[in-house]
Amino acid sequence: MKLGAFSISLSVKDLERSIAFYRDLGFEQFGGTLEHNYAIMKNGDALVGLFQGMFEGNMLTFNPGWDQSAGEVDPFDDVREIKARVEAAGHEVLQETGGDSGPGSFVVIDPDGNPVLIDQHR
Repeated sequence: MKLGAFSISLSVKDLERSIAFYRDLGFEQFGGTLEHNYAIMKNGDALVGLFQGMFEGNMLTFNPGWDQSAGEVDPFDDVREIKARVEAAGHEVLQETGGDSGPGSFVVIDPDGNPVLIDQHR
């Protein structure tokens, strides 16, 4: 299964302070804005998403159809195909969004309670 780009999504209390911290670790802001309450930070192939007030807790995130620089990858496994395989393996899918094609997402919880977001943007 091709899950796409991987990042960790962190729920932060102070977005500006978190951006500064990750810059001190050598990350550069790759996407997002303060006005939209999120920033995507990049260091090499490592991606850290910083989100203020959007969700509680942290989660692993995969973006089908994207590489680590948000470039399109073809072919890729569509989020609906991935969801079907996850459900067929006996896992419960939560927070599903999207239609029959294009953007869509879902969350599955790992055995230790960690949310895993599969979030397709195209």
